[in-house]
Amino acid sequence: MKIESILATKSSNVVTVRPDLSLKEAVDLMAEHNIGALIVVDEAGRPIGIISERDIIREAARTEAVFDLTVSRVMTKELITASPEDDLETVLQTMTARHFRHLPVMDRERLIGVLTIREVVEAQLDRWQGEVDTLQTQISEGQV
Repeated sequence: MKIESILATKSSNVVTVRPDLSLKEAVDLMAEHNIGALIVVDEAGRPIGIISERDIIREAARTEAVFDLTVSRVMTKELITASPEDDLETVLQTMTARHFRHLPVMDRERLIGVLTIREVVEAQLDRWQGEVDTLQTQISEGQV
């Protein structure tokens, strides 16, 4: 199964943020959209990083005035992305090994979506359940 199969079932709306925005404004955006991460984009709209709830919490543990900081001070700059053709099992392994829950999806140079670990796990579970159902049907019909 490929990433494109998940993207086909969800909104293509990606909430982005500029690096000079305050963390308070970023948190407000996350709360407004009920999301756990924002893609940080430059003036041209190209992704340059990501800021997640975890990034903000880690900074809050270090800095009491965390909301006075800008997104660029706290964001993760090493942006790992995927493409619509990437395999979900590989994506799940990468997200698990690298300990992140949000994966920007790029089609060439264009940001087309954000995949969450929950979406990947749900898709894999659905696939496996389909395989179990098929095997159970084959067994009950004496095909196996």
